[in-house]
Amino acid sequence: MIILLHVLIALGSIAHSAYVFFKPSKQQVQLSYGLVAATLISGTYLVVSMHSPILSSCITGLVYLAVALSGILAAHRKLAAQED
Repeated sequence: MIILLHVLIALGSIAHSAYVFFKPSKQQVQLSYGLVAATLISGTYLVVSMHSPILSSCITGLVYLAVALSGILAAHRKLAAQED
């Protein structure tokens, strides 16, 4: 069950970061950061509880972080430009 929740949070996080890029707001950016944190927490729990190979999990996690955070940072910059 936690694996399904983890995957849903991660996919939702990617989708939400894309949404935030097109309609940025401070609350939505903060929600995106929260979804990234929830994904990292659930992923860490899965690695520890299932004794998964850490190398493949970390590589996948780093790719996810690169995609999610690049979308969030782009939205953050766009929001800052709108506020000026």
